[in-house]
Amino acid sequence: MLRRRFRSDPNPGGKRRWGIFVLLPGVLLGLLLLGGFNYAVSYTNKLEFCISCHEMEENVFQEYKKTLHYKNASGVRAVCADCHVPHDWISTFTRKVKASNELFHKIMGSIDTPEKFRAKRLELAKHVWKTMKERDSRECRNCHAFEAMDWDEQDKAAARKMQRGLKAGKTCIDCHKGIAHELPEGYRKDSEI
Repeated sequence: MLRRRFRSDPNPGGKRRWGIFVLLPGVLLGLLLLGGFNYAVSYTNKLEFCISCHEMEENVFQEYKKTLHYKNASGVRAVCADCHVPHDWISTFTRKVKASNELFHKIMGSIDTPEKFRAKRLELAKHVWKTMKERDSRECRNCHAFEAMDWDEQDKAAARKMQRGLKAGKTCIDCHKGIAHELPEGYRKDSEI
């Protein structure tokens, strides 16, 4: 049967060659797009990119520089993307698409002055807190895991509060709002209860 197939077909590998001409460029284009996306994600996750607009550089960056997430005894720094961009690929892609809304507001000048930023800050913070709560503070847990905490090394009051929070099913953002940025004007902790 194979002999008949090859005798009757003057170009037995022809169909396969056409497949390669279609498949190979498709694979190469896919790799190019994936590489381009990964490069863009890597570039836009850098601290320098995040503070390249004056809205961030003049406002939240100045606050962040005063925290342990920026400077500490161990020299480990959590940059903007560590807290604001999920680490898994699909969630990162989704977050980057949603970030296009931030570019729109940048162009529209919604927060281009410190006064406009302060006026909108509580709304922006509530959005971030809601997202973090929905994700069970996943970005915090990339570095801070309950099971890795040494309760004996913590301040006794802090250890008790952390253990109570853990038992109550709380997530990091429930108690640690304002950990890397100042709490916005108008924020009232009792308004969330």
